[in-house]
Amino acid sequence: MLALVTGASSGIGLQYATALARDYHTDLLLVSNQEQEQIEVAKQLAETYGVRTTPLYADLSRQDAAETLHQYCVDNRIQVDILVNNAGVFFFNPLTETAMPRLERMLMLHVVTVAKLTRLFAEDMIKRELTEAEQQERVLGKPRKKGYILNMSSMSAWMAYPGIQTYNATKAFIYNFSKSLWYELYPQGVNITVMTPGAVDTALFGLAPNLRKLAVNLTVSIPPEKLVTRALKRLFRGKKAGMPGVINHLSTPLLKHTPDWLVRLTYRWVGQFQK
Repeated sequence: MLALVTGASSGIGLQYATALARDYHTDLLLVSNQEQEQIEVAKQLAETYGVRTTPLYADLSRQDAAETLHQYCVDNRIQVDILVNNAGVFFFNPLTETAMPRLERMLMLHVVTVAKLTRLFAEDMIKRELTEAEQQERVLGKPRKKGYILNMSSMSAWMAYPGIQTYNATKAFIYNFSKSLWYELYPQGVNITVMTPGAVDTALFGLAPNLRKLAVNLTVSIPPEKLVTRALKRLFRGKKAGMPGVINHLSTPLLKHTPDWLVRLTYRWVGQFQK
């Protein structure tokens, strides 16, 4: 099997690539806009876990990024069995103070490219013919999928919160898009799973190291390796969605009913910790 992982040179994407190589012995097509880091990651994973890795530099915020990436796979006869749409960006900023290119980059990465990549590779997966061995597994009652797609949303999909107004809106798109597609794709042999984690201990949110450590100790933030382990288990079990952490499950209903005064207060407080 081969997995295509976007944003694979660091953070959660690197954890996905590592777990797929280590735990599932999956060959990898690693896509990132960090060219040198991507090459080093691919080399290290290949040497450590004995899988084939292909690093590919790409700016997935471009209008035609999805089509270009898909055509690369077609031209090189790369069959993608697992698609992990992980690449993303984050910023904490008032909308009217956000530069237009920065706004467009987030919209392209989280909405347009995710939708297009899902569309293109899901079609390929549906058309794929199962091998005789795989067909026999189905006859014996063992579920066998033609492909798997994992999309990364966020708990912020349920939050109306200033400063992250574009981020949470795009994550809401990914959440509803993916869950709706589960019903379309599952009967055709393709499983799509969407994950909605809360805070994850990466550099994405721009918090100082001491605050990141405190958040993990208080279980407000989850280490990326734990998130990835749970996400892949849900993906291969055919689940629609997943949210790691008991606290996240308990707090989600409260996010929809947070008083306005508390939102404004936390907005001012959180803003001072952003880089």
